[in-house]
Amino acid sequence: MFDLIIKKGMAVLPDAVEMVDIAVKNGVIAAMAPTIDERAAREINALGQYVLPGMVDVHMHLSEPGRTEWEGYRTGTQAMAAGGITSFAEMPLNQIPCTTDVPSLEIKLKAAEGQCWVDYAPMGGLVPWNLKDLAPLADAGVAAFKAFVATCGSGKPGDFKNVTDFELFRGAREIAKKDGLLIVHCENATITDGLGAEARSAGETSLSAYVASRPIFTEVEAVHRVLMIAEAAGCRIHIAHCSCPEAIEEVERARARGVDASFESCPHYFLLATEDIDAIGPKAKCSPPIRDRAHQRRMWELLGEGRIEMLVSDHSPCTFDLKASPNAFDAWGGISGCQNCVDAMFDEAVLKRGISPVVLARALASNAARRFRLKGKGEIALGMDADLTFIDPSQTYVLTADHLLYKNKFSAYEGRKIDCRIVRTLVRGEEVWSLQNGPSARPMEEECRSDKWRGSLSKKGCLEVSGCPFFLVNTRHLFAESIVVYN
Repeated sequence: MFDLIIKKGMAVLPDAVEMVDIAVKNGVIAAMAPTIDERAAREINALGQYVLPGMVDVHMHLSEPGRTEWEGYRTGTQAMAAGGITSFAEMPLNQIPCTTDVPSLEIKLKAAEGQCWVDYAPMGGLVPWNLKDLAPLADAGVAAFKAFVATCGSGKPGDFKNVTDFELFRGAREIAKKDGLLIVHCENATITDGLGAEARSAGETSLSAYVASRPIFTEVEAVHRVLMIAEAAGCRIHIAHCSCPEAIEEVERARARGVDASFESCPHYFLLATEDIDAIGPKAKCSPPIRDRAHQRRMWELLGEGRIEMLVSDHSPCTFDLKASPNAFDAWGGISGCQNCVDAMFDEAVLKRGISPVVLARALASNAARRFRLKGKGEIALGMDADLTFIDPSQTYVLTADHLLYKNKFSAYEGRKIDCRIVRTLVRGEEVWSLQNGPSARPMEEECRSDKWRGSLSKKGCLEVSGCPFFLVNTRHLFAESIVVYN
């Protein structure tokens, strides 16, 4: 007897969309067939609905502990569940303390315990002072390491800090010894800081002026430089939130010459354009910034060609007041968007542009799961976790703040008409959110699938990464009073 059978959904499989029944036992997919006649404790009728692998979001910022008023695990993971995200990897900054050593990792994991509606894995940070802490963090089970070559940080105790090229190189060599993955935020700090200062001196305050202070070449130059540093260090490298085709092409060229490189982009680079953002205001401020429609059109072409490797939310919440400044240069630089990555992209990509759901699912789920070595995640296949998102393409709604589950209920997508709707999300076969009932009454009871724990980390709330369980903890550190670049 199965625990659950999902009947007659249009399942987005690794290579095709097929109408199949899906049976679940002990949280994993146990059978798939055109018809399954065996008994089950529960049954879901998915006729007319697409069943996608749950999104694997490997760029997520929560702010607990220390900035819990921005976003916490409870509200953040409930919003993820509502948005079809079933597992995430959390960045090591925006909380206090940032995750740059094993003690700060343990603080993060303790804060997340018993508060997560989806599965999670933590990241560590590379900062100027923690070279000796990289190996212990790797041994403790972080999924990756994040670094900035763009300026970031406030200088306050516990805050994150960007690295110099030399610090990046030294850190990459240490991370490579552990076969770790290094993620880098790529913008030329000297030029963007200088252009930003010039704009401020000239009295510029608009969001479009902020975008102009971070031109495309400053991103592309930094991507090229970081790839060369990683290549010299022999380190696996991942470029965060590519905003333009030129940055992506740099990664492709590096990979062609043998660099172990990958990249991600974000829905906001596909759904928003520079020409629109002054009307939206600081809710649409991020770094790298939103690009113009010409570059956006090319990004859509790359997605249709299957060349957008991963789509991540870069969910970067904050309080209302940090977005309220009339001067865009002073406003907090992050987009709250995790709740609408899947439905808005399915609408625009599949329903409006005819891009294959298989291509979209690879970008949203399977490619990230493989690159970050998240065992059992990212595909609808036998033996994989039953992490599933159900989309009804016949429903339409206009997004309002009332729909949002974030602690601070605002989004750059408010007012957007979305011509499909997520109606149900399952994590390991358990319903964590539905359109009818909202979030489940209790968080997921996280299961350890390995006894190979290192250090003193708790066994609650893990993903298994490379045979070693991982916790997901969001680690964003944003400060309005100083630098507003945390993505």
